[in-house]
Amino acid sequence: MNRRESLKVLMAASGGLIALPAWADQWQKGDVATHPSTFSTDEQALLASTADTIIPQGAVLGALVVGVDKFLQKLFDDCYEPEVQQNIKEQLKKLDADAHATYGQPFPLCTQKQRETLLLKRSTSADKNEKDFFTLLKTETIRGFSTSRQVMVNILEYKTAPGHYYGCVNA
Repeated sequence: MNRRESLKVLMAASGGLIALPAWADQWQKGDVATHPSTFSTDEQALLASTADTIIPQGAVLGALVVGVDKFLQKLFDDCYEPEVQQNIKEQLKKLDADAHATYGQPFPLCTQKQRETLLLKRSTSADKNEKDFFTLLKTETIRGFSTSRQVMVNILEYKTAPGHYYGCVNA
């Protein structure tokens, strides 16, 4: 290990940390780049309403309250193959078209019961793509909800270090 090189790197990093507050003084929330989603705004609304249908707002929390819709967008964009992403987008369009044909309004504006009916129809569909879409959406919505910070801490009472260490106890 070269001590001179280490000191140079340490000093440069320290200088950067000192200059950061002056450089980032006027940041706004909108200035910071967010996740660029491949889903259009209509598809994002459909994805949010399906997550809200699977886990609706109850007495405590719902899927939208803990941000499952944003979780699903990022998950589908970053972790799934383009074929799966394309199937999700196609099935969202079919779901919205089915809502228009059945109830005369878009899927996000349907009642909870109407949305449940439309989604449950996909769970028993003979079309493999529809059934896969429903299974994937349901599984990932439940995973996103149950692993969110609010659910883990407030409902499941998760602790990062289980148990408590009691040192120096009388035997």
